[in-house]
Amino acid sequence: MRGVVAAGHPETAAAGAEVLGAGGNAVDAAVAAVLASFAVESPLTGFGAGGYMMVASQGGRPGSSRGESDRDAPSAGAPEITLIDFFVAAPGLDGIERGTDLVPVPVHFDATTVQTFYVGPASCGVPGTAAGLEQALRRFGTMPLAELVGPGVRLARRGAPLSRQQAYLLEILEPIHGRMAGTRELYAPGGARLGEGDRFAFAELAEALERYGAEGAEPFYRGEVAAAITDFVVAHGGSLGPGDLASYEPIERRPIAARFRGTEVLTNPPPSAGGTLVAHSLGLLEQLGPSSGPEQLVAAMRSANRLRAEMLGSTTHIAVMDAAGSCASVTCSNGSGSGVLVPGTGVILNNMLGEEDLNPLGFHRIEPGRRVPSMMAPTVVLRDGEIVLGLGSAGSNRIRSAILQTVVRTVEQGLPLAAAIEAPRLHFEAGAVQAEPGIDPAALDRLEAQGLAVVRWPAINLFFGGVQAVARDPRTGALSGGGDPRRGGAVASA
Repeated sequence: MRGVVAAGHPETAAAGAEVLGAGGNAVDAAVAAVLASFAVESPLTGFGAGGYMMVASQGGRPGSSRGESDRDAPSAGAPEITLIDFFVAAPGLDGIERGTDLVPVPVHFDATTVQTFYVGPASCGVPGTAAGLEQALRRFGTMPLAELVGPGVRLARRGAPLSRQQAYLLEILEPIHGRMAGTRELYAPGGARLGEGDRFAFAELAEALERYGAEGAEPFYRGEVAAAITDFVVAHGGSLGPGDLASYEPIERRPIAARFRGTEVLTNPPPSAGGTLVAHSLGLLEQLGPSSGPEQLVAAMRSANRLRAEMLGSTTHIAVMDAAGSCASVTCSNGSGSGVLVPGTGVILNNMLGEEDLNPLGFHRIEPGRRVPSMMAPTVVLRDGEIVLGLGSAGSNRIRSAILQTVVRTVEQGLPLAAAIEAPRLHFEAGAVQAEPGIDPAALDRLEAQGLAVVRWPAINLFFGGVQAVARDPRTGALSGGGDPRRGGAVASA
């Protein structure tokens, strides 16, 4: 096996596996998968989004099977681990007055759960995906970008049937997509919203991907695409100017680490909050005893809540492990989306400036050029210096609890990866324990006796995150992957 890919859509995973089969390494495959996700997971991600990639390369630069037989097994020595931060930044470097016309839009997740998102051009921050993926490939990849855009171009041009999960996203986000020309016609051609099984194509995105493959990130930050983005946003009341795009750069950071049950867990450092909370929770579980049942997990989550900086929004995660033992774990997000499709570019912009929990001091208070805070936490786990697990999750502020429980179930409880991901989850916030069916009823009763409210869900639900993960058995070299059924996750190998 040359490698394994776990992603939020079967076509996304297949794109990564195609690159592994052609001899690419984990980073090559991750970049191709992310670009394919722009076509089949477009409400969640795209050239208007931002994200993070954790690259863990066993023995230095990730290997490639294209004529590099010495890369067939992990080499000795500690792996090189780098976190590439290409998340959304706050605009304003051009001195353009920040718009105040954020548009509140209620989104109904079900009959009883309603959340207000703030969208429109004034909600758009500086996107980072084009720059971040290019840097990851330059630093750690082996294949040309022109080859890696291929699967995404095909999917965007010919289209792909909408999955049940993607159709649900279009349903609940219709109030956002229907506000402005562009997204309205894209997701509801002829006035009828696309549904499960309908073919979704995005011709402008195919053209954008082809340009990206030929010219890299430059057009998106200093060329024609950048000019189109800033002209449109500023003309409609936003503050995203040419200087914001031209000055944007990915940032390489050193991951933070936590010890847990004989392993080292490395995850996203500040200014992102998610990794810090995962590390804090794992450290507390170590102190609470040798096993992590529901009560211990809730105690760790309650402690983390005191440190929490919440994030809401739509995210998607991809994890790749190659035969050399190297891993790329990447999470991208468009927030709930701004509803702004810049004409002629294939770019749907994020709404990070309109996410209430990302702006706790009020909207438009983040200093221009600074990263918007995030809960996203791509993570890798080492045992005896070897990479054994790479994972991350979608799911707003449930990202941290989903990652925490997956690490507990694989590292501490020894569950196979797919079973660890599928196992029932709980989440604590706002004084209440949310629990999927299958959590120990007696433990839930004891938590209620402590004065906590317990909400018992009738079935597993995407509320509890969407973990995608890959693993390597250090004894045999066998690779495995797990896709979260809560979010339509899929695994592909080559």
